[in-house]
Amino acid sequence: MKRRQLLLATASACALPLSVRAQAWPGKTIRIVVPFTPGGTTDFVTRLVAVEAAKSLGQTIVVENKPGAGTVIGVDSVAKSAPDGYSFVTVANSFCVNATLIKKLPYDTRKDLRPVALMGLSEHVLATHPASGLKTVADIVAQAKAGQKLSYASFGNGTSAHLAGEMLKTQLGLDIVHVPYKGQAPALADLLGGQVSMMFGNWPEFRNHVQSGKLVAVGMATAQRSTYAPNVPTLTEQGLKVESNSWNGLLAPAAVPDAIVQRMNAAVIAAMQSPTLVEAFQKGGIAAKSGSPAQFSDYIDSEIVRYAEVIKKAGIASES
Repeated sequence: MKRRQLLLATASACALPLSVRAQAWPGKTIRIVVPFTPGGTTDFVTRLVAVEAAKSLGQTIVVENKPGAGTVIGVDSVAKSAPDGYSFVTVANSFCVNATLIKKLPYDTRKDLRPVALMGLSEHVLATHPASGLKTVADIVAQAKAGQKLSYASFGNGTSAHLAGEMLKTQLGLDIVHVPYKGQAPALADLLGGQVSMMFGNWPEFRNHVQSGKLVAVGMATAQRSTYAPNVPTLTEQGLKVESNSWNGLLAPAAVPDAIVQRMNAAVIAAMQSPTLVEAFQKGGIAAKSGSPAQFSDYIDSEIVRYAEVIKKAGIASES
């Protein structure tokens, strides 16, 4: 009899309108998927935000890494999750790149997921291994023209680091081999080991290696000198128009109720204002970003258009 009553109670709860269930949210642990390997900026930002947002929501938030296929595997897992407000995914630039680069995505970029909140932005630096002898853009050109086989690592196909590398190749008219990895951490490890010639990466993870002399900062991929790296010249100063960064934002399955999205957005914004996170971002060289779900949605639309133009100019073939 008790088992039958429990089943009836569960069925009744499931039958409640989404608006009613949203009022009781969150009633259990929330999951945020990071579609990259541990150790990168996206992982770092997500874990910081999760800890602080959990305080506002009064519920535990766990972070789960699901890398692979240029973030498609992790994003798809959330796109197909129940729209109950207990599954989110942190995306980066690659989410917008894949909308153009991959012909047959297992999810619809704008229909199967809805924006919740923008979180952080990290500027990119073009770095090399000291033994490569590549200290400036001029060095890269000279070695390539001398017949030296050069390569660049990226976080994976379709990531911002990949597109930045292609912009570099296009503007310099050079043949540089792309070596994709499943995240920034393994790519950085091979750059430090000298297995690849160069890499565009997030300044927060590269700063200590540059300052210790383990890596050489060829230039920041910014229009003006970075406030986080004022002594590093920009690529713009060296004659290139390569501006690149990594931003991070939170998405939910498309059918998640507005009330849950708004509450999660408020929790993220509160997290971005916490002294602990502000200090961590400042030390890490990460710019805090926030805003409404609608503003993040507009930003995603603009990024899709921007990267579509980069892909077209670089002549990057679409993936099936």
